[in-house]
Amino acid sequence: VLDRIALRTEEVVYAARNGKDIWAEPRGIKAGYSWPQFSIHRGRLQMLLLDALIARAGADCVKTGVSVVNWHEEGEEVVISLGERSTGEIIGSDRGAVFIAADGIHSAARKLLYPMEGPPVWGGTMMWRGTTVGPRFRTGRSMAMIGDKSCKFVTYPIDDAGEGLSLINWIADLELPRDALDERADWTLQGKAEDVLPAFKDFVYDWIDVPAIIKGAEAIWEYPMVDRDPLPAWTHGRMTLLGDAAHAMYPIGSNGASQAIIDARVMVREFLARGVGHDALMAYDAERRPATAAVVQANRGDGPDIVLDIVEERAPNGFERIEDVITRAELEERAGVYKKTAGMDVAGLNGRPSIVPLPHVADKLP
Repeated sequence: VLDRIALRTEEVVYAARNGKDIWAEPRGIKAGYSWPQFSIHRGRLQMLLLDALIARAGADCVKTGVSVVNWHEEGEEVVISLGERSTGEIIGSDRGAVFIAADGIHSAARKLLYPMEGPPVWGGTMMWRGTTVGPRFRTGRSMAMIGDKSCKFVTYPIDDAGEGLSLINWIADLELPRDALDERADWTLQGKAEDVLPAFKDFVYDWIDVPAIIKGAEAIWEYPMVDRDPLPAWTHGRMTLLGDAAHAMYPIGSNGASQAIIDARVMVREFLARGVGHDALMAYDAERRPATAAVVQANRGDGPDIVLDIVEERAPNGFERIEDVITRAELEERAGVYKKTAGMDVAGLNGRPSIVPLPHVADKLP
């Protein structure tokens, strides 16, 4: 199914400000994994999931413009109070065996559990993001990180767009003063190319033209790179957190959405083994909370992108041979440590049994 709406990522490359490779390696099947890696338009993936949910549960299973105001347990059920999203006015209630709050980094449910937590944690990086139809680069299925933490361009194709062209997803990161966040902790703020172009004007190489990609964007969105501190508990009775509501992390290493998908699969496995209730949620919490906390902390240290910072520090004026700056062994070690932390080292992942091995698991749940 994903092959119809996504591209199989074949390569990842880390490049210095001079455009030269620091580290490049295959991805997905080409890297020896038993499964492909996909790059996909976020909206297409969301619609695919929505269509699958409606097909299984019916169109009435989705309510929009609604938020959870509170919840309480009644016997073996959870009753949630629903409010109109814009006003908070109570408009009804719903009930079920468990309540799973997957309402994102600004989770209303998490705020009720931890009212003193405060806003997301900003690391000092602002991101500008867009999609652009432009020339294919490298393999035509490559993901590239260029620059260093203070000025980094991340890009990869998410669809083919005609002969020699791709629909290119891109993110431009710039470090800003710590007092520059003000009210911008919102991913819906429209950005401007002129705010980001000057920093990337020299990112023009024989394999990619970064300023041209930025200038060619359909629209640009601006938002801060934020995360949240790991929590002491996700599960409270028959209620738990999932995805960004549980473990919002910096978008490094392609792990934000990936970890949420793993959350859901582990939860389904526990429901099948223990029934849909508190015991399953506690087992899910015990496995996923420490695992994702480790990824949150690794991403705060720049995860696999740290090699960009190391090279910039050691060779601020560029280099001719990367081997004169950093050894292959050090690059492999740093990449390997992050893969193990994120649970995506080739041997470990291929050797583990499927989290949910049974076919048609949806039919086995109440």
